[in-house]
Amino acid sequence: MVNPSLYANAAYDPIKDFVPLMVLGASPNVFVVPEKSEIKSMKEFIEKAKANPGKMNWTSPGAGTTPQLAGELIQLRTGIKMQHIPFPGAGPASNAAIAGQVDLYTANLGSVQGLIDGGRVRPIAVTSKTRWPALPNVPTLEESGVKDAESDTFQGVYVLAGTPQPVIDRLAKELAAILARPDVKEKFEKIGLPVTAEGPAAFMKRVEHEVPMYKTVIDQAGLKIQ
Repeated sequence: MVNPSLYANAAYDPIKDFVPLMVLGASPNVFVVPEKSEIKSMKEFIEKAKANPGKMNWTSPGAGTTPQLAGELIQLRTGIKMQHIPFPGAGPASNAAIAGQVDLYTANLGSVQGLIDGGRVRPIAVTSKTRWPALPNVPTLEESGVKDAESDTFQGVYVLAGTPQPVIDRLAKELAAILARPDVKEKFEKIGLPVTAEGPAAFMKRVEHEVPMYKTVIDQAGLKIQ
């Protein structure tokens, strides 16, 4: 859903060329600061960033990832200006946050849950609509005063446009049954991607909302990958 807006020569249309079948699982992105940071909340971070435009830096797992776009969305919604330092993956970005080399790190929760539990970084906000069960004391962006900035990282299944409706219906039904199995739910939980099992209608609603949202973020941030 991001690539057609991010890449100059994307060869597909995410709405016209595919039929969304099922969101398997999703987890929110999370904003964390180094353990020794003086910042204790997203409100404090935004206040400091506004007082020091362009001087605060932040990192993500890489250009075009949903955590980076979550950070860009924060800038768009609040008017703050930060310097993005991209890393090629969650590992190097996490190390920079642990070492205190960056002011803020935006990541998918599954990739930093262990660091949070171990006290190596401090979460200050989650991008989910409501507080996340694994981080009950961490406010949402909405609670932190940032409106309309929800985002997550999800895994979904599509089929090609033109697939017969009976096939779509059967696949959706079978996938829902599989995702309802306790052993499958347990495996998804272990990789930090709780099962959501959003069917075709809910998935399409997500696509119709997020494709234009991310296009706006990408265009206004001037993000393009050749």
